[in-house]
Amino acid sequence: MKEATKMKKIVVALGGNAIQANDNSATAQQKAVRKTMKVIAQMIENGDQVAITHGNGPQVGNLLLQQHKGASDANPAMPLDTISAMTQGSIGYWMQKALDDQFKHDNYPSQAVALVTQTIVDINDPAFNNPTKPIGPFYNFNEMQKQRIYHPDYIYKQDAGRGYRQVVASPKPLEIVNAPIIKNLLNNNFVPIAAGGGGIPVVVDHGHLDGVAGVIDKDFSAAKMAEDINADELVILTTVDNAYLNYNEANQTAIGKVKVDQLKQYLKDGHFAAGSMKPKIEAAIEFVEKTGNRAIITSLRNANKLNDEVGTIVYN
Repeated sequence: MKEATKMKKIVVALGGNAIQANDNSATAQQKAVRKTMKVIAQMIENGDQVAITHGNGPQVGNLLLQQHKGASDANPAMPLDTISAMTQGSIGYWMQKALDDQFKHDNYPSQAVALVTQTIVDINDPAFNNPTKPIGPFYNFNEMQKQRIYHPDYIYKQDAGRGYRQVVASPKPLEIVNAPIIKNLLNNNFVPIAAGGGGIPVVVDHGHLDGVAGVIDKDFSAAKMAEDINADELVILTTVDNAYLNYNEANQTAIGKVKVDQLKQYLKDGHFAAGSMKPKIEAAIEFVEKTGNRAIITSLRNANKLNDEVGTIVYN
């Protein structure tokens, strides 16, 4: 294990690829989670303090469809904030179980804690009038048109050229309500799994927290959580080794170490797809600017090579 003076506090944000499988069954998704948690356990066992957050876009969308399909007057569908809590709990449970099993296998003295986490947003956030966050499955054009017949109140948009998905409001996170608990868990050698799916969006109303309909982008919440718990590093794990200029074009170029001002120019030049790499870039910029610490965007397979300067490394 590393010396205490070298220990870093890291927030690791996992994309939906860390959970999704070829089918949507619990068995298949848990199998994917176990593979992911084996890698994350190795990071933790190297000696760093690691808090985990994750996406839930596919799961929350699928559960929303299930809720509405089976709804009746006697058994109405749950609202979106509650569905977010439900998926946060189920995914957190899968991750906690997989991590604890790995820790036991490796004889490592720690435990994971899945924390149902609330995230404060602004009720006047313009996102509530302009839904952009993709959730649920992908549809081709004809499938999307059929879905509109069944759900005329849903809004569908193209998602980075991969098909159509339902979109919902995605307000910006202002504060991770449970940040003090996350810090306390880390300081006592637990591994918190927190702010899943960006956290449950809540607003402050006369001193009370009220849930609202929306799904917060997990990358922005990861940056906010990293800021709120004074993390040394934000690591966003995705399907690619780096962020790229001219992605999927003949002149595609990997971005390695990059100063935040240069990355902002790349963002302004339109190099990153909305709903895909763009929010990861924006979250990395936000964390670096607010804390002065570095952010890394890379693939899950590079998670144990971070000290080798892999991926896109954003710094001041």
